[in-house]
Amino acid sequence: MGRIVFMQGNEAVALAAIKAGCRFFAGYPITPSTEVAEVMARELPKVGGKFIQMEDEIASAAAIIGASLAGVKSMTATSGPGFSLMQEALGYATMTETPCVFVDVMRGGPSTGLPTKPSQGDLMQIRWGRHGDQQIIALYPSTVEEAYKYTIKAFNYAETYRTPVVLIMDETLGHMRESFYLSDEDENPEIIERLTEAAIEEEDLFHPFGFQDENYPVNPLIEMGKARFHVSGLVHDETGFPVGSTQVADKVIKHLDSKIRLYAEEIAIYDEYMTDDAEIIVVAYGTVARSAMKAVKMAREDRIPVGLFKPISIWPFPVSKMKNILKKSQAVIIAEMNLGQMALEISRINKFGKHLELVNKVDGDLISPREILNSITAVWRRIIEF
Repeated sequence: MGRIVFMQGNEAVALAAIKAGCRFFAGYPITPSTEVAEVMARELPKVGGKFIQMEDEIASAAAIIGASLAGVKSMTATSGPGFSLMQEALGYATMTETPCVFVDVMRGGPSTGLPTKPSQGDLMQIRWGRHGDQQIIALYPSTVEEAYKYTIKAFNYAETYRTPVVLIMDETLGHMRESFYLSDEDENPEIIERLTEAAIEEEDLFHPFGFQDENYPVNPLIEMGKARFHVSGLVHDETGFPVGSTQVADKVIKHLDSKIRLYAEEIAIYDEYMTDDAEIIVVAYGTVARSAMKAVKMAREDRIPVGLFKPISIWPFPVSKMKNILKKSQAVIIAEMNLGQMALEISRINKFGKHLELVNKVDGDLISPREILNSITAVWRRIIEF
């Protein structure tokens, strides 16, 4: 039958993580993500899980990697300053192909910045914050219901592709409280468990970093202690032991790239609203997508053919869909709480030379529907006059 629930965004993430099978959380309190840790501290012991408040964010990130390698689904949560400290560990999890979830509840920056205000300034750090060539999966919901849903998806992606996954929110979404319908399907979602092998002879070396099947992106991963293998951030062979040859390095780096890049279409998640006949497309994500939806509805009342495209999988970005939108529309308006990070990505794939308009804020205030509507109206006026 389902039920109506009332949750805060941070609370929804914690409860969904437990639903997805997370049994280990290590973190350090930081505004505006602290409620994730608070809920995990209260609820994890009830299901036999473990919560540890670490001495800092570096230790937190390292702890969840260790827990995952020991066979337990794990997660941490932080905000911008803490996420900066986690970058080295996030790169280590990428190189060692360790499934785990990092939650980044964004706030104003750089540095201490605006701890209690929303921002969308971490997008490019999430994509490129580690050194070296690597891919990343990052999901960004815009409602509390989506926060619940896509937290589970983040854990499923982590296990499917044996990779760290970043769940992105902003301060407003993290602290927002909303009611939503939790269906029977939501109560019993598809949960992807770790891909393992049933039997490994004790004397055999396990090959967690080989290429098991060309039709599947990753090898199985048995918990440490049940099979003999090595874990290293160095370039390594299929057993995990460091090998410094150029051939092995080429194979490893290309594998880390291709196991996500080649599955980008399957990973891509996005929503559309009234885009079929739209000549203007508003692109917005996270909390700003809520303002954009309202602006599009207001513009439609004035008979302006505008639609909304909301990317949820920020990385890998839904490039194919965005190319189709650019091809069909006359103009694209990008609304975001930064100086144009998503706009930069869209301009990179704007091979059709379509007009791009930016509506942005970096002062800690949300972008209002009226501000987006004003941009829609101005762009439409230029189109009809031209």
